[in-house]
Amino acid sequence: MDVPSHQEITVLALWDDEAGVWVAESEQVPGLVTEAETVEQLATKLSELIPELLELNSPDFKGVSIINLKAERTLHTV
Repeated sequence: MDVPSHQEITVLALWDDEAGVWVAESEQVPGLVTEAETVEQLATKLSELIPELLELNSPDFKGVSIINLKAERTLHTV
């Protein structure tokens, strides 16, 4: 995998009503699937997991400058 140094990563988090957690994935980070009860907890996990996964998949990896976390949740009104 050819990963440029200091890249920008976009992560999409979707709310899982059944499990009661945010589930995050990114096409730019092979193997990234994680979950957390809050967006804040998810952001903390992602800031640790993403550099680790990219480092494992690319020996030329130099670091991530920006992680764009996009959270989507559909709310149903009564």
